Order: sequence, then structure tokens, then C-alpha cells
Amino acid sequence: QVQLVESGGGLVQAGGSLRLSCAVSGRTISSYQMGWFRQAPGKEREFVATISRSGLTTYSADSVKGRFTISRDNAKNTAYLQMNSLKPEDTAVYYCAAGTGTVLATSSADMDYWGKGTLVTVSS
Repeated sequence: QVQLVESGGGLVQAGGSLRLSCAVSGRTISSYQMGWFRQAPGKEREFVATISRSGLTTYSADSVKGRFTISRDNAKNTAYLQMNSLKPEDTAVYYCAAGTGTVLATSSADMDYWGKGTLVTVSS
């Protein structure tokens, strides 16, 4: 059974940076596209970024382009989300997800496995 565990969340001031990690166990990460989604209080879960199995192709939401970078290390069975220039509106629970589809997902419905999330709070 595939398990995903996020880490790296916390409290940061606006303009600061955080790096989230997603450790995958139960199966090699190279079997999946990986993604990050987030859910702010009172809002629906939204797409942040996805990365292909090889790591050569990525796709990010317009709201985070130029600030967030998704990456992966298949040897370490881990995916990452580097978040720079954080804004208060980035405050949310961030979820790591793995998908078996061949097209990079932009919807949570297209992902198959989920972590429990890590909270990111950006203060103004």
C-alpha cells in the first residue's frame, strides 16, 4: 500500500520561504506523477503543481508560478515543493498526491493517493 507523508510546514513571515517534502513508501515513486494541492480554510482543495515521473515536465498554477518549484528525487522516493516569496494568501494545508495517469493532473480527482497534509501559515 502506498503511503505519503508530508513534512516541512510551519509558520513563516510574508516574503519568506519553506520547503515541503513528501516521503513515499510502499512503492517506488517513479511509478507515479506527483503533485501538490492545497486547501485554505473555508475553501475547496486547489491545484498547486505536478511533476512527471521523470521529473522533466512540470506544471504549476498561475497563482504560484515564479514562486513555487516542484521537484522530485526518485532515488530518495521523495517529492518536494520549494516555496519562495510566500504571501498570506498561500496559507493552507498542503497535500502531497501521487497519480497513475499519464497526463499531468491539474485536478485532485485525477490523483490516486494522498498524504494527510502539512499546515503552512504565512503571517503578514
